[in-house]
Amino acid sequence: MWVLETPAPPADARIPYGPLPHQFGDLRLPAGPGPHPVVVVIHGGFWRAKYDLEHVAHLCADLPRRGFATWSLEYRRVGHEGGGWPGTLEDVALGADFLRTLERSHALDLSRVVALGHSAGGHLAMWLGARHRLPPGGPLHSVDPLRLRGVVSLAGVVDLERGFELRLGDGIVETFLGGPPASVPERYRTASPAALQPLGLPQVLVHGTKDDTVPVSMSEAFCARGRELGDPIRCVTLPGAGHFEVIDPRSREWTHVVEAVRSCM
Repeated sequence: MWVLETPAPPADARIPYGPLPHQFGDLRLPAGPGPHPVVVVIHGGFWRAKYDLEHVAHLCADLPRRGFATWSLEYRRVGHEGGGWPGTLEDVALGADFLRTLERSHALDLSRVVALGHSAGGHLAMWLGARHRLPPGGPLHSVDPLRLRGVVSLAGVVDLERGFELRLGDGIVETFLGGPPASVPERYRTASPAALQPLGLPQVLVHGTKDDTVPVSMSEAFCARGRELGDPIRCVTLPGAGHFEVIDPRSREWTHVVEAVRSCM
């Protein structure tokens, strides 16, 4: 596929948000003085080390042409020292909160920040939107997490317990969290967006009906549950689309992604 095989334009800046090798992000800015709304982009790859942020670079380059700054996060993954539970979650939280530092030197509007993620990145983006729901004193709780305007999940693994049951990615959910739900239930309750509903902010889940990597039923069930709980949430199902069209700015499905981002701002 084009987005996986064709190099994207380089970022305006690659900036560390922490001291470790995989704690950095790529910043791209629109033309003009700003301040610009921001999309925090989180790549997928089933949380595995062999997949990095380069395969979402095309969408990160497209959104600034539409007026959005993009802050694409790299993070420790399964196969890296400290990756998986809890390091992966710690990293995306640290990277999102680092926007407060970037705001000092770049024209960013932190009142308009949307998290967008693909596949496993959809899980991480939705989890960022749910961080304020984590109980005080519990693992990964933050006193003052950056509040998001909304979340856009692209074919996201938004229910980790269901992902475990389906053995998505050859059982990667169990590897990511260090065990099955029966052994580490608190990790699933803390890390799975489905266990943290309602999130209390706008959410759009975009998913192809022919996705054979993450089933569209996961997004549909998450949306149905969110609506029952009163969340401002909607599911955009894309007839005939697979897993990667949603991150391809040249695809016919891309307009739905852009509209989802705009609707959350």
